[in-house]
Amino acid sequence: MSTVIQASTEIDLEDAPVARKEPKDQQPKESDRELVARLVDQARADGVELVGENGLLGRLTKLVLESALEGEITDHLGYDKHERGAGTETGNSRNGARSKTVLTDVGPVEISVPRDRDGSFEPKIVRKRQRRLSGVDEMVISLAAKGLTTGEISAHLAEVYGAEVSKQTISTITDKVLDGMAEWQNRPLDGVYPVIFIDAIHVKLREGQVANRPIYVAMAVTVDGERDILGLWAGDGGEGAKFWLHVLTEIKNRGVVDALMVVCDGLKGLPQAIEQVWPQAVVQTCVVHLLRASFRYAARQHWDAIAKALKPVYTAPTEAAALERFLEFAEVWGGKYPAIVKLWEDAWAEFVPFLNFDTEIRRVICSTNAIESVNARIRRAVKARGHFPNEQAALKCVYMAIMSLDPTGKGRKRWVTRWKAALNAFAITFEGRLTPTIR
Repeated sequence: MSTVIQASTEIDLEDAPVARKEPKDQQPKESDRELVARLVDQARADGVELVGENGLLGRLTKLVLESALEGEITDHLGYDKHERGAGTETGNSRNGARSKTVLTDVGPVEISVPRDRDGSFEPKIVRKRQRRLSGVDEMVISLAAKGLTTGEISAHLAEVYGAEVSKQTISTITDKVLDGMAEWQNRPLDGVYPVIFIDAIHVKLREGQVANRPIYVAMAVTVDGERDILGLWAGDGGEGAKFWLHVLTEIKNRGVVDALMVVCDGLKGLPQAIEQVWPQAVVQTCVVHLLRASFRYAARQHWDAIAKALKPVYTAPTEAAALERFLEFAEVWGGKYPAIVKLWEDAWAEFVPFLNFDTEIRRVICSTNAIESVNARIRRAVKARGHFPNEQAALKCVYMAIMSLDPTGKGRKRWVTRWKAALNAFAITFEGRLTPTIR
């Protein structure tokens, strides 16, 4: 709950030491904390709001911006304000000021921008025609990354800051991330990754009619156990080997010469493309996705029984034992659900590789759980938008959601801890291929 003090506009910020331009030896010796406390106490005593229109923070922002602008024009002209005879040599001098309202983190602030006679002054702190400070743009992008629509962001700024910002302006602000997205999509990558996960997020595009389209996310685990999202690619749902060869070749051209394992979800043509780009890579299908696909062919009342019957298959100690358990499953359930049996038979070649590895490797690669947490964040942002006008808008939304992941860095630490045992097993199993990243 915020405390609102009835507005009174008589607090004198010009007397504050932060605003005074006195010789250093004449300034009061007062710590920043003491100064802030004194200003807040004075504001409360005089009935001035701390935030909002005519609030203390807004006035401090106005004072700081105007002081900075005054310093800029002084440097530009080469003399201080009110200095007699100044400007006669250059022929240029101060020429009053113009009023301008800028949107800041604390709301709209009206400032006076100084001018010069020949119009050559170009302020940097608040540029010509600039109506928002950079912090506002960052805030808008952050809100968009969390899934708020342009309308919701506009309403938020109006409610909290009293600022009227159109939906078109907000869209223009978020478009600034497109240059960063292109740079990120083409950045150099590590030479080798222990595991690369490839999965799809489905979005709704309004191109003629609303249709579901996949956006593929490639996420890798580095040799240090950190998460590295390699890129985003939009598809049309009918991707084959040619599409995946293009994607993987792009990743290889950015520096990835080897991938030990690639975990995916039965994407058509992907195993063939992986074999061509990284011949030594092991292709592993996601067990969790296989189970989910199995349930789609079964009645709800049989899900628990089917899950229990399939568990011995994917937890078997060897491939031979897994095949025995699968034949037992097929004998019991094949008559009622032949489609489930066919599903597993078709995916068998990409299902069994992890059975030949250490338990630690099995645990982390038998599913795409590592990428599901990322996808959950992306889905929240996508769901809030409903549908997108075009492919670029959808990619922008997904990219912003990715950039907002793990703001505190705690997730990175958890990843490193979770992957330590598995990376040791990888180093032994794939001896000589797992080389530490050179930084």
